[in-house]
Amino acid sequence: MRPIRSAFVLLSLALPLLASAQWRPPTEAQRCPSKWGAGDERGSGNHMKNPETLLRGARLIKTGEVIELGHVLGPGMPFFGPRLLNMITKRTFMNPGANARGSNEEIMTGEFGQVGTQFDGFSHQTHGESLYNCFKQADISTRSGFTKLGIEKVGMLFARGVLLDVAGFKGVEILGDTYEITVADLEGTLAKQAVKINPGDAIIINTGWGRLYGKDNARFVKSTPGVGTAAAEWLVKQDPLLVGSDNWPIEVSPNPDKDLSLPVHQIFLVVAGVHLLENMKLDELVAKKAYEFAFTMQPLKLQGASGSTVAPAAIR
Repeated sequence: MRPIRSAFVLLSLALPLLASAQWRPPTEAQRCPSKWGAGDERGSGNHMKNPETLLRGARLIKTGEVIELGHVLGPGMPFFGPRLLNMITKRTFMNPGANARGSNEEIMTGEFGQVGTQFDGFSHQTHGESLYNCFKQADISTRSGFTKLGIEKVGMLFARGVLLDVAGFKGVEILGDTYEITVADLEGTLAKQAVKINPGDAIIINTGWGRLYGKDNARFVKSTPGVGTAAAEWLVKQDPLLVGSDNWPIEVSPNPDKDLSLPVHQIFLVVAGVHLLENMKLDELVAKKAYEFAFTMQPLKLQGASGSTVAPAAIR
């Protein structure tokens, strides 16, 4: 009987992994309308309508210390796939007058929604032709932007921020190249740090992957550790304002299920209506063990855009 029992134990241990790998997008009937109501475009941003969301963050400001959480936009940053950003300095005028006032500007070309430290809007991802709250790609997509779910609908975000230093919890500076963060990892990190998550919090996850940003860009974009589908669904249940990380997709990539392409993006943006904040600079926050802070950020008001490069900050 011992071999049979051993086989049963091994199968039992494997079942959670198999279950996690079998995630598939829910049907429109299962996910629509959004919990925020039919026709809603703000998703988790609706937390900003509750004054307690802001006040909970404001109460954490004790010293006025500001920690910047965004990387500098420049030619040395990693670009995923064909994305780009170019800047050309432009001498505009040497104005007449006794004071000889000259002026300089710049011409920018690139993808301002999806480069650098970036914030994902709900028009960024689909399931087939269906977006968050079952808006349809063909109905809202135009050559000059989206008529619904544009990033300009988000507005100012200010809330309690919670850092989950998963790399620190695992005792490493950087998680493995394709390490899948589990629910147990998230719960263990919270217990170690003695913090809890409240609805409307900005949840920020440190994988350590940000240490490669601008230093080993090829490795940075090739793969990444991050949350798996089970951990993503657990995070959604915490009802956050947003979920951010120091990697480029928040989630583990490639996904352990080879039939899935970035499913966590769909879980957050399409199914649950929770914004994502990618490529964050977390080294200072981690070094100071700043597990709670006031989080502030506002995306560019790019009408009809799918996302925005941003410069978030933590205030203590």
